[in-house]
Amino acid sequence: MSNTPHAHRLRLGRYSESGRIYLLTAVTRNRSAIFHDWHLGRRVVDELRRAQQSGTANSLAWVVMPDHFHWLVELHNGDLPRLMQATKSRSARAVNRTRESSEPVWQQGYFDRALRRDEDLKAMARYLIANPLRAGLVRRIGDYPLWDAIWL
Repeated sequence: MSNTPHAHRLRLGRYSESGRIYLLTAVTRNRSAIFHDWHLGRRVVDELRRAQQSGTANSLAWVVMPDHFHWLVELHNGDLPRLMQATKSRSARAVNRTRESSEPVWQQGYFDRALRRDEDLKAMARYLIANPLRAGLVRRIGDYPLWDAIWL
């Protein structure tokens, strides 16, 4: 069951536009800190990179936190529901293979925000990747293994 009572409704009225930049967030089931084990977090990173390599999306910045990820992405050749379904499904299978489990990894749905071209994307990326600092997980962002940004 989702911690957000109507998370499944987030899909209603969602519009995907190729070439648009989105900030995407997915949360683990029951906010479980699965990715505190950064080896499991690397399985998510692999799927974010796969989307880039397949031409579906251009990753601008991302961070995988213990119980969620944020992904600043420019959408190409597809739509948000397919991109997120593929990313969450493949990463869940990889995580479960690694931990020899079949438990659900992700909450249903995801959060998205379309960004305007005039928004400061570098500032958004800096804010996004500073999540581990604000959460007290590390003292320096360079000490956190699960982030990347094209500008930094």
